[in-house]
Amino acid sequence: MDDNKNLKDELDDLLNDAKEGAKKLEDEAKQSAKEFTDSAKETFGTTTENKKILAGVLAILLGGLGIHKFILGYTKEGIIMLICTLVLSLITCGVASGLVWIISITEGIIYLTKTDTEFYNTYQLGYKPWF
Repeated sequence: MDDNKNLKDELDDLLNDAKEGAKKLEDEAKQSAKEFTDSAKETFGTTTENKKILAGVLAILLGGLGIHKFILGYTKEGIIMLICTLVLSLITCGVASGLVWIISITEGIIYLTKTDTEFYNTYQLGYKPWF
């Protein structure tokens, strides 16, 4: 009987050690996951610089299609630019498309010359869809 009690006590001790080890491992895994998430956000995530550069470059290269407006979340303005470029250009023999491209290049330059904070406050928080 004493052997069974000793065996039970040893198993209880081993089980408690395993629980403590699992808890410690869980805490370390949570910390590692948090550090990875913070690093990923800093590298790829929601930094204003990434959106600023992407919107600015797309405005200069593909501005007539309004892609930079869609990137910033201005769907209505993006559709307006797209329609002006594709539909109104047929009616106006390309004049509307030329005007949209000039607007886009101007916006791209404005986006890229603003500081990250100014860009974020103006275009992402302040919802300023044009210039």
